[in-house]
Amino acid sequence: MKSHTFSATRRKFLQTSVTAAIGAPLLLGCTRKPGKPKSKLNHACIGVGGMGWWDFMQFKGDPNVQIIALCDVDAENLRKASEAFPAARTYADWRELLEKEDDNIDSVNVAVPDHSHFSIAYTAIKKGKHVYCQKPMCHDVAEVRALTEASIKHGVITQLGTQVAARMDERRAVQWLKEGAIGKVKHAYLCSNRPGILEYRAFGPRPSHGEAPPAKLNWDLWIGSAPFRPFVPEIYHTMKWRAWQDFGTGWSGDIGCHIFDPVWKGLGLKPPLSVIAEVQKSWKDSPERRSDTWPQSNHITWMFPGNDLTEANGLPLEWFDGEFYPPKEIMDLYPGKEYPAESSMLVGTEGALLIPHNGIPVLLPESKYKDYKSPQLEAQNHYYNFVVACLGGPKTASHFKQTGPMTEAILLGTVAIRVPDRLLKWDAVNMKFPDDPDVNKYLRRNYRNGWGMAGF
Repeated sequence: MKSHTFSATRRKFLQTSVTAAIGAPLLLGCTRKPGKPKSKLNHACIGVGGMGWWDFMQFKGDPNVQIIALCDVDAENLRKASEAFPAARTYADWRELLEKEDDNIDSVNVAVPDHSHFSIAYTAIKKGKHVYCQKPMCHDVAEVRALTEASIKHGVITQLGTQVAARMDERRAVQWLKEGAIGKVKHAYLCSNRPGILEYRAFGPRPSHGEAPPAKLNWDLWIGSAPFRPFVPEIYHTMKWRAWQDFGTGWSGDIGCHIFDPVWKGLGLKPPLSVIAEVQKSWKDSPERRSDTWPQSNHITWMFPGNDLTEANGLPLEWFDGEFYPPKEIMDLYPGKEYPAESSMLVGTEGALLIPHNGIPVLLPESKYKDYKSPQLEAQNHYYNFVVACLGGPKTASHFKQTGPMTEAILLGTVAIRVPDRLLKWDAVNMKFPDDPDVNKYLRRNYRNGWGMAGF
């Protein structure tokens, strides 16, 4: 596999402006349409700090939603949300909320660290609650499979927090792929090299000792199902937890759901046949870091089954982040312009399609497609779509039956990261790597005592 590593000639690649808050501004271009649901949706917000604050504000601003309860392990986050909506009851423990409010709520949204997504969403679904869950759906492949199956079994409304999926721009790209605008697709190149990305990544190793957590934080509840670790300021709560294998899924696991989404939907992809990962040497050569953190840079390649929209029986899809970049010849398909730091480039038999994350898709070469018809689409809002679906309206576009298999594929990339340079063949039906049984242990983690899920 060819390595595409960082060089001075590609430094301009990092100049795209983005905000520091992950995902927070994504809906500014969307509008709400007046709806006429049968009644209000009684809703609980679980996790109201960080991205959870953004989610809370979206539900709070929807006239069809009545927020019944708020939950957060950080008392300061909870205080801020409670001041914004004093009528809601407050909880530190999501288990208590779901038990006491069982008869009072119809739905929940989950915006907490990745390792707690499954426990909360699975419990809520088994109680018949509709679930809006931030990406990725879960921390582990086995969790995603179980959550997807539970959502189907219990017939609840679900939505993955890929907010940009509702935008006209992204839906336009999906439509162009479905109608074969660039011919049969030969190869897909996805990347995420957001400026400032490394500040959210732990370089490790883990500190040898911790300290008492601040009084505002219930550290035991924050740890939840993960192995217990002493509190250390600055490296876990509130942001860098994403970099630790115990709590997060690394950069590809986190932002990958956004970048994958239009490609997955547009091409109608199915579970991959194989996956292999390349990582930076400094991480690969450090046993301490490999056992604890995610690398700062990844190059992952999946082989997906081909279909009527692809040129061959298999579609190679590559992911680049950190100090790995798409090949120069791919970036040069967008000549004279700054290549988007977070984007997908799909190369077809008749042309190419560039899908910038949270941006306007471009058919290439532009001179060839200058008169190509753009589909007429209505503005939508990801949160509003969820609320309307819960109240009996059209189903959501990012429901778990749709996004569960996609998330599984993305998390298979995080498994490959842990055994770099090994080509792993995937048996999706039996959920295992048949030729590499020693790798199957990364598909499902062991929960901390007292935090296991009944039936899983």
